[in-house]
Amino acid sequence: MIRIFYGKDRVKARAAIDRLLGKDYEVIEAETLTRADMPSVFLGTSLFGETRKILLKSLGENKECWEMLPEYLKTTHDVIIWENTLDKRTSTYKALAKAKGVEFKEFEQPETVNRNELYSVFDAAYAGNGKRAVQLCEKIEATSDAFAFMGLMATQAYKELEMRNRKAVGAIKILADTDIAMKSADVAEWTLVKAALLRIANL
Repeated sequence: MIRIFYGKDRVKARAAIDRLLGKDYEVIEAETLTRADMPSVFLGTSLFGETRKILLKSLGENKECWEMLPEYLKTTHDVIIWENTLDKRTSTYKALAKAKGVEFKEFEQPETVNRNELYSVFDAAYAGNGKRAVQLCEKIEATSDAFAFMGLMATQAYKELEMRNRKAVGAIKILADTDIAMKSADVAEWTLVKAALLRIANL
C-alpha cells in the first residue's frame, strides 16, 4: 500500500509514520533517486523475502521519479511518501487520486489554542466530571495534537502527585497506558484520550 502524507504539522505526521511503520523501517531520501532506482524501491525484496516498510521523503521534489509513481501502485510493500506540500494540479496527483490502494492524509498546522482550555479538560476529569471533560475535549480535538495533549495532562497529573494527592497515582497510570495504546492501536487517538478522561473521572 502507498500512503502519501503532507502538510505543515511535521510532529503529528512523524507520530503517524512511527505508529504505522513501527520502529524498524527503511528511510529513503528521494533527492538521491534516479528513474533506474524506482523498481528496486517499490518492487525489490528484502533478503528474507518479507514485506518491506519504507519511508520515502520528498518524492514530489524529484520530478522524474514522481512522474513514474503511478507505475508502481501494485507494490506489495508498506510505503509512506512524506511531502512538505502537494501540488494537486499535476497529472501525477490526479492519476494517484483516482487509483485504488493510495491513501492521502494532510497534517495541517494546529491553530493556537488557549492553554486554559486544554487545562480545563483534565481538571474536569480529575474532579470526577467525565461527561464535562469529554465535551471540552471534543471542542479542542480538531485544533490540537492528541499526543501533545497527553503530555500536557501528564504534566498536570504529576503536579497533583507533588501535592501528595493519592488520586494522581491512578491518573498517571491511566495516562501511561493510554500513551502506549495510542502508539500501537488502530483506534483513533482522540477516542483513546476520551476513554482515559472517563477512567480518570471514575477513580
